[in-house]
Amino acid sequence: MTANTPDILKRIIAHKQTEVVAAKEALSVGELKVRISDMEDVPRGFERHLREAAASDWTPIIAEVKKGSPSKGIIRNNFDPQEIAAIYQGNGATCLSVLTEERFFLGHLCYLAQIRETVSLPLLRKDFICDPYQIYEARAAGADAILLIAAMLELNQLCDFLAIAREVHLDVLLEVHDDAEMEKALETDCSLIGVNNRNLRTFETDLGTTGRLARMMPPDRLLVTESGINNRNDIERLAADGAKAYLIGESMIREADIGKKLRELLNI
Repeated sequence: MTANTPDILKRIIAHKQTEVVAAKEALSVGELKVRISDMEDVPRGFERHLREAAASDWTPIIAEVKKGSPSKGIIRNNFDPQEIAAIYQGNGATCLSVLTEERFFLGHLCYLAQIRETVSLPLLRKDFICDPYQIYEARAAGADAILLIAAMLELNQLCDFLAIAREVHLDVLLEVHDDAEMEKALETDCSLIGVNNRNLRTFETDLGTTGRLARMMPPDRLLVTESGINNRNDIERLAADGAKAYLIGESMIREADIGKKLRELLNI
């Protein structure tokens, strides 16, 4: 946790740390490593899929499987993660983001394995990773990539966590939401940077955040824009500002016809 970590993140991290202690007691990191070494499947190339889509005429959307959030509560009552994942895949998503945080976002780690059986798209574990254990846990659970949040990790932790992710062949999406965090992210060698348009202190969204931070990005890194993306006009504005991929959840999850909304966002 950093000195500037927002209060909501502090609360989530405090709870997450107690969860990790319990998880370690139930299944040691050594046992997780054995499980990983016995796994026959290989990660599906989360970043590779995004880069290939971005290099073509396709709009790379990371579609999020998400039941709720602290700011909105339950977003979708009839929530079936496998059904939603199948709809996303059938309507043109490039990758999926799977919320696995239970208390605040109503997710679950088991969704990764369930969804992996249902679709062939690469899966991002969307959670609040504060301990190396969670990285091994993500790989064992079926993730192809993990989210790291610059606002809650010091630079040395980011570098250590990136190294562990590579060790188990996971890609990393490193999330930032202001200039200082972008500077920190660029001190690492992470090639996939996510710009969160949501202010983690006020929960307000400002799509201009992507444009401001995109100016700091070197061309070899791929910029993923996150939060507040509601329609095709938003995507076109963000693309003009330098975004190469788009993590979108709520604007689709709250729709009765998720597939139709995804196709509208893709302009197909």
